[in-house]
Amino acid sequence: MASIFLQLFLFLFSVTQIAADKTAKTYIIRVDSESKPSIFPTHYHWYTSEFSDSTSILHVYETVFHGFSASLTPSQAASVLKHPSILAVFEDRRRHLHTTRSPQFLGLRNQRGLWSESDYGSDVIIGLFDTGIWPEHRSFSDLNLGPVPKRWKGACNTGVKFTAKNCNRKIIGARFFSKGHEASSGFGGIAGGINQTIEFKSPRDADGHGTHTASTAAGRHAFKASMEDYASGIAKGVAPKARLAVYKVCWKSSGCFDSDILAAFDAAVNDGVDVISISIGGGDGISSPYYLDPIAIGAYGAVSRGIFVSSSGGNDGPNGMSVTNLAPWLTTVGGGTIDRDFPANVILGDGRKLSGVSLYAGAPLNGKMYPLVYPGKSGVLSASLCMENSIDPSLVKGKIVICDRGSSPRVAKGLVVKKAGGLGMILANGASNGEGLVGDAHLLPACAVGSKEGDAIKAYVASNPTASATINFQGTVIGIKPAPVVASFSGRGPNGLNPEILKPDLIAPGVNILAAWTDAVGPTGLDSDTRKTEFNILSGTSMSCPHVSGAAALLKSAHPDWSPAALKSAMMTTASLIDNSFKPMIDESTGKPATPYDFGAGHLNLDLAMDPGLVYDLTNNDYVNFLCAIEYGPKTIQVITRSPVNCPMRKPLPENLNYPSITALFPSSSTGVSSQTFIRTVTNVGEANSVYGLKVEPPKGVKVTVNPGQLVFSENVRKLSYYVTISVDSKNLVLDDSGAVFGSLSWTDGRHVVRSPVVVTRIDPL
Repeated sequence: MASIFLQLFLFLFSVTQIAADKTAKTYIIRVDSESKPSIFPTHYHWYTSEFSDSTSILHVYETVFHGFSASLTPSQAASVLKHPSILAVFEDRRRHLHTTRSPQFLGLRNQRGLWSESDYGSDVIIGLFDTGIWPEHRSFSDLNLGPVPKRWKGACNTGVKFTAKNCNRKIIGARFFSKGHEASSGFGGIAGGINQTIEFKSPRDADGHGTHTASTAAGRHAFKASMEDYASGIAKGVAPKARLAVYKVCWKSSGCFDSDILAAFDAAVNDGVDVISISIGGGDGISSPYYLDPIAIGAYGAVSRGIFVSSSGGNDGPNGMSVTNLAPWLTTVGGGTIDRDFPANVILGDGRKLSGVSLYAGAPLNGKMYPLVYPGKSGVLSASLCMENSIDPSLVKGKIVICDRGSSPRVAKGLVVKKAGGLGMILANGASNGEGLVGDAHLLPACAVGSKEGDAIKAYVASNPTASATINFQGTVIGIKPAPVVASFSGRGPNGLNPEILKPDLIAPGVNILAAWTDAVGPTGLDSDTRKTEFNILSGTSMSCPHVSGAAALLKSAHPDWSPAALKSAMMTTASLIDNSFKPMIDESTGKPATPYDFGAGHLNLDLAMDPGLVYDLTNNDYVNFLCAIEYGPKTIQVITRSPVNCPMRKPLPENLNYPSITALFPSSSTGVSSQTFIRTVTNVGEANSVYGLKVEPPKGVKVTVNPGQLVFSENVRKLSYYVTISVDSKNLVLDDSGAVFGSLSWTDGRHVVRSPVVVTRIDPL
């Protein structure tokens, strides 16, 4: 046996010669840890002792994953995979970020409820996987915080402009992971890996995104906060006293690499975090199987040790099946609006007034009308999108320019217009963005408008050779109705890997969120933006995710014995479906009522989540049975779970995972009456002696039967199971535009309402 490993490592010895090989790539290699020869004292020695030059190994994984990452040619990686000790080899992938009133909008109040019950999360540690942190920001002050929790085992890595003194009782740890990034950069990228003219090789944040998400989850109270007078007030995170452990895995110039993310999971679990917040996803619209997805693998390792992992659902909405981070042990968060907006009006020369949004804070136009032009009138796509060097200065000088959204950053379009001599910009949504709008801190007078308004403005220009317009900026408006609304960009269901599991799980505030900002770049993030701002306003499911991370910290502090699944269940079963005008939530992209494919179980409501009554709990064995049910073999499952597994003799059903939602899939070819039966188990976390009755709102054309119809709990009976039978008649089942129909199942004891979405759809057999 030992000879096999000598052969393996002698073979890998050649890896040290591949630095000059243009075909070399980084691979993540999953090794069967049980196969380690006894002559090696540790796995690290096993992986490295046969190398004269160990620089080809980037990371060694020992906690959430067994194996290492290394620079290999594709043929070498294929050969490695043939060895019996190797369970999987997969290529390192680049991931992307999913880019003060929001705590109150979640139902949090100062004097009562979850904030007071949890002491603002002071004993909970949130691990942030992002672009780092700007530690001097007042949102990260440790004033009046108690000692660092004794269980903390982490470190404060030093580096460029980051010393041990930058950690405190608030930022209790900080690490950075760059080896995957640097290896990728070496293969035809930036020499030396880190471009230190725009980046810090340390936990310090050169991008701003990490500082923003960290303060959204756990920022301290910051008075007189605003972004150039927009959204002024008191900024604070969801869990203001929670401790922060920063894991910088994303780099301004290149994004985030799987090998570095997996190393961060390994470190965070060892360090002792309670919650992990990861606003990162694939960004390519494709979801990898769980055994090839290091975020899913790392998250499983964390969740299996009791750590809650919150992830962003992606910004590829409103297209169906666009939600990302799909593993059932992840809590996947979509984005919604809050009751604050930054309106701006476009006033046309014919007197029409069209609504939009803007965070422009420079000199106003004061109602003066300016000529209005649309470069896309020429039929040149790049000109319509206001791409770099696409606009004729003679056409736009001194005018307001209409630019179509897409292909380049929204604020970058304004810079193109400004460089060409344009005086202002109207940024028009296309049909794919619909009416979904987000504010931007533009470098020139600019306003974003929806697809309908954009079409109207372009039609006005086409029919009027002397078209003119101005933009009126109205500042901050509070009390917007309706809110929340499902953001147009928020990733939508159904689940593209396993539609039996509803994703996203829920939504949280993700539009125009004010939070802390780095001092390294201006509010747009553009190199030419020399402005400095203490706070910035951003949108994306990147902003929604840390709201749920902070919520989990508060819930974990109030209920330290709850599992990650119980925390997720509490948030899902108490989520709100009603907006602040007491009507069903709507979808921003269509203006029509939203569905569970848009919002999952609903919008986070923390006041109710603190006391959910019942929870749907899950164990590691439940997740293993789910993986068996989706026909992963024992070796494939071991890639995820680390430990060898045995699937049950009787194959489980994936839809019987004890999830807080129910999705019934019926074959498209089925005719007549068809039925499916599901089992769910609830755990009573409320009063011991309680009786729950049933309320069913069946999907249209669907029959839902539940047995038993009453759940009776006592001191000795804390868990009870029930069966749900869903029956459909193909003649009566009419699916909506999303390809499904929706209902709900609720248990109530008169005080608690424990609600689960019910989804019924048809699916073509494989």
